[in-house]
Amino acid sequence: MNTDVNETAQARNLGANLRFLCERQGTVSNICRKIKINRQQFNKYLSGLHLPSVQNQRLIANFFGLSRSVLFADPEEFRTLMEGNYFHAIDTLRNSKRMAPFLDTLLVDEKSSGDEYIGVYDRYQYSSIYKGKVLRSAYCIYRNRDFLQHYYIERFPNLESPDKIDFVFKYHGFTIPLDGRIFSLDFEAVQKNEMTFGIYAPVQRSSKSFLMGITSGIAATMLRPPYSTKVAMHFRGPGLLNREHLERVTTLEKGDRSIPTEVQQYLSSVD
Repeated sequence: MNTDVNETAQARNLGANLRFLCERQGTVSNICRKIKINRQQFNKYLSGLHLPSVQNQRLIANFFGLSRSVLFADPEEFRTLMEGNYFHAIDTLRNSKRMAPFLDTLLVDEKSSGDEYIGVYDRYQYSSIYKGKVLRSAYCIYRNRDFLQHYYIERFPNLESPDKIDFVFKYHGFTIPLDGRIFSLDFEAVQKNEMTFGIYAPVQRSSKSFLMGITSGIAATMLRPPYSTKVAMHFRGPGLLNREHLERVTTLEKGDRSIPTEVQQYLSSVD
């Protein structure tokens, strides 16, 4: 791609994303004061016509608790990521004094470790809400500075009127690669009353087309029943979640032909 065209697109994306962030963070003057960037210069970034220097990119990214790459994401994808307030909750946790030493023990020496898993997935599991149905959610693994993180969205359509949605759940959390496996810790952002744990592995070490594993937790209902279920994830491509991915989020009959054969076999197998 032509460098000038690429930089123009980056500047435009950054401007839109900065305007979105500023709307949620307060006045531009206060933000500039805290970041220590000249207001006039910052306005140029907001216009989408100028790219900040690498140093200013770092200052802006650190202030908002984001990685530099996420700042330049497509604005629609960026809004999808930010609407669940994922970064605020994650940063509050990761910056806590008690959590930091624990997370440090999970980081491997190579900061790029696990990058082969970054991208968007269709996530499949049997639903605990609609018994016998397969839940297909939209799942994304991305890098935020030294960490891999993820978020995913579940939607449950009304059984009598499929065009209506009865439930929406949004999860966010940490992704920890370790010796050919992926460990995950999830927080639910809508009801704010659930935490789940997962472990996954690629079907083949040389491919990230499918990740298979399990997730477990304890329901937030009165009886607090524990649960564990198989999960299969099918890689769809790089980037963050966008409208196309979210349109696929639904519940399906277990024999639905849109479910990959490998997923059908894994979910239906008896161990």
